Amino acid sequence: MINTLMEMFSYTFLVRAVVVGLLVSLCAALLGVSLVLKRYSMIGDGLSHVGFGTLAIATAMNAAPLTVSIPIVILAAFFLLRISENSKIKGDAAIALISSSSLAIGVTIISLTTGMNTDVCNYMFGSILAMSKSDVTLSIILAIAVLGLFILFYHKIFAVTFDENFAKATGVKTGLYNMLIAFLTAITIVLGMRMMGALLISSLIIFPALTSMRLCKKFKTVTICSAAVSVVCFFFGVVISYIKATPTGASVVLVNIAAFLLFWAARFIPWTQRKEALCCFIAERRKV
Repeated sequence: MINTLMEMFSYTFLVRAVVVGLLVSLCAALLGVSLVLKRYSMIGDGLSHVGFGTLAIATAMNAAPLTVSIPIVILAAFFLLRISENSKIKGDAAIALISSSSLAIGVTIISLTTGMNTDVCNYMFGSILAMSKSDVTLSIILAIAVLGLFILFYHKIFAVTFDENFAKATGVKTGLYNMLIAFLTAITIVLGMRMMGALLISSLIIFPALTSMRLCKKFKTVTICSAAVSVVCFFFGVVISYIKATPTGASVVLVNIAAFLLFWAARFIPWTQRKEALCCFIAERRKV
């Protein structure tokens, strides 16, 4: 196993991809807790389809994909938030409307320009080879910015997530912090799309949060557990993808499914038995 990891990390492009992927997974997991609790979990799916449409436009224009995608997806996130709050079109219907329209526009533009080639599969299902050096640099900077903003405004995000009306009554600018969540989510979606693909990126937001909620009950513990689960699942997903030559995005999702089932099964085990099993596992690992 160690030899495999050493061989794997001898490739520079894999090291860059893993670093970006771990950062994006961490961002997605932290934001995913708030999005799931606010019933906005499918916003990731909608924004990923918008991202696919903008990537298609960028390809047709021979422009830098991230430079074109990030501002448009951010605007789409704000637009979805406004529609959900102030329109007769509810959140799930608004997401479906925007996502299907963006996907249709993207497919049409690509078919009229470059044709339905392997690049389309990379955008739809992800490719670890899709990250250029400039993309990696920009992704790392933006991911660190997302993490910094989340940590800085953690208490406000917590207040808006759990009881928006009470937070508004206490003077918290809920609209501003909802826009902040949408802004951070949009950036995370665009950064992760190149690796996970438009059809799978929402799994990075949904799965870790739902998995950690099987065992953890407090917002802080759910957030920490979700971040840990997301990072671990992404890493093992990439390793499996390298060993078995499977698509990276699909491998990460399958590992997340396995983690969800494991946590779901673990909640039926009494806490004392869980603690004893964990202690035995740690003791066995120390012997090894």
